[in-house]
Amino acid sequence: MAGANFFERQAQARRNTLLLIGLFTLAVLIITLAINLIGFVFTRNAHPGTHFGQWLLTQQGIITSVTVISVILLGSLVRWVDLAAGGERVARMVGARQLDPSTRDEHERRLVNIVEEMAIASGIPVPQLYVMDQEAAINAFVAGYSPTEAVMVVTRGALTELTRDELQGVVGHEFSHILNGDMRINVRIIAILAGILMIGQIGQFLVQTGAYAGVGRRRSRDDDKLRGAALLAGLALMVIGYAGVFFGRLIQAAVSRQREMLADASSVQFTRNPEGIGGALFKIGDKTGLLTRTSHASDMNHMCFAESVKVGFASLLASHPPIDARINAIQPGLLARLKSRQRHHAPAPSRAATQEPQTLGQFATAALAPLRPGNSQTGLQLAPQQRLSESAGQITRANEDYAAALIRQMPATFRDLLYTRTGAIQLCYALLTHELDAKARDTALALLDDHHLFRPQADLLDRLYPALNSIGPALRFPALELAMPSLRRLDDEEKAQLLLQVDLLARADGRISLFEFALTSFLGRHLTPGAGRVTPVKYRRYKEVLPALALLMSLVARAATTDHHEAKTLFARVMGPFLERDDNTIHLQERVSGNDLRMALQKLSQLSPLLKPAIIDACGECILHDGKVDTREYEILRLVSDQLDCPMPPLPVAHSGH
Repeated sequence: MAGANFFERQAQARRNTLLLIGLFTLAVLIITLAINLIGFVFTRNAHPGTHFGQWLLTQQGIITSVTVISVILLGSLVRWVDLAAGGERVARMVGARQLDPSTRDEHERRLVNIVEEMAIASGIPVPQLYVMDQEAAINAFVAGYSPTEAVMVVTRGALTELTRDELQGVVGHEFSHILNGDMRINVRIIAILAGILMIGQIGQFLVQTGAYAGVGRRRSRDDDKLRGAALLAGLALMVIGYAGVFFGRLIQAAVSRQREMLADASSVQFTRNPEGIGGALFKIGDKTGLLTRTSHASDMNHMCFAESVKVGFASLLASHPPIDARINAIQPGLLARLKSRQRHHAPAPSRAATQEPQTLGQFATAALAPLRPGNSQTGLQLAPQQRLSESAGQITRANEDYAAALIRQMPATFRDLLYTRTGAIQLCYALLTHELDAKARDTALALLDDHHLFRPQADLLDRLYPALNSIGPALRFPALELAMPSLRRLDDEEKAQLLLQVDLLARADGRISLFEFALTSFLGRHLTPGAGRVTPVKYRRYKEVLPALALLMSLVARAATTDHHEAKTLFARVMGPFLERDDNTIHLQERVSGNDLRMALQKLSQLSPLLKPAIIDACGECILHDGKVDTREYEILRLVSDQLDCPMPPLPVAHSGH
């Protein structure tokens, strides 16, 4: 798995769901048999000569089995429905507070900066951030069903006890869970555990009922018998409930351990700094990451950066490998180095302290290629051997440094606006109008609703236009990703209204440009109800989606070439691997409408994850055939990658080695 690409990890995450279902089924079967055994013992006098296997087929045995299975499934279903709201519901469940991105708290500000840099570098919307203010332990987790609605929760201890490099290592670890598809199965485990633990909770209720029944009044002999039966049944169910806890822990450990080691390795790959995550783990080993202020610490154990509760039989049931083993796996000798540094009270070396501050222009010139303000092209020089799909779900040092440089170049007034709902809405308008002349801009904006939240605000737009015009197209999608937490705070009616406003503005001149289509598609995908849901797999062969694929490749080939003959040749080359021999039914399409493109992308998004890399690479072959990516090509790339659930770095380039 360490060498697997993004699409293979997504497929593995889906297979883990099957493993989870298998373990859940086994746990339900064993718990059901255990309760039936208790029922058999209590009623065997009524069935003399009947062995346990025969008793299971009696009316009592069948009713007992159906009841137990129904209770477990109902418990899981109730929690499943409760968690349907996704990551935000999980954050509220543990009592976390949503963090304001414009916070002036220095520790929270540092977290915001790290998360924003990593989100831009990976090409996903910035996750919603939450803080567990009452938790002094060092811990963190992410929750949600897809990267588009991910939530990251961090304890106050992680904010105050960790250095920037260590916090960045923890954030890198959590981003790995986002990109690897781990969040979805983690939330499902919570629901499954709720059902498995339901039997023990019923037993606890019966014990309490039996213990307090009749207190303060005279009891008859029948009352005593009922009370005794309730106590015995409750105690038996509590014992079985502990078996449920055992199986729950086993499920957490089976699904979680390997993914934690992979996330540690990915964090080092993302940050290029093993001492960051290593130092964070070392501090957890010294101070623990146990959560003491939430009743859901046990439910969340498999999701957290470190163990959130004490676990008996840790070698078998712990959701995470031992801290020392994790540190040694990150880098041989790292644990000894950290211990030596602790003995001598030496500060850890900071990667940030050794780096020269770079502007966006300096970094682009040195590492990628010229990126001049106001240039109509991104002008990015890419390695000839670079496969675009290999960039998916990866955070390279080049892209992380680029993201940091891009954020530094944003004026403070521009960036602060993205942290408010009003400012984020105005950004959407500014993205669609900043290249228009004053008259055309005023005409277009006059079409919008005069509602106080959605009407164009000239003073705010005037603070957004200069940065969009000076930095150029490279800023557009990263700025939108930074604004997504604010846009997600809109309620459903407000989101629908914003989508209407943006669509109206995009159509103001009677035509839809590629960027306008990409922008409206991006917002529609991330802001419509159910946007966080994972797209189900419907197609497992390219043959089933060939018309949609041909339509997309027609658009990309024509955008990447200057004449019809060149486009036709390029189209034939990239479509060849998808076609059966002598298939002459697929041709370059001369015109691609917005509706046709939207339907084609929707169909392609339902492909198996393992079939999507070839589509990304075919787009890449078209885009990179001249060795560079211009604005139009980059917008196609962002559109396709977003619609295919493929997090693509904003500048998918290989490091030049400079």
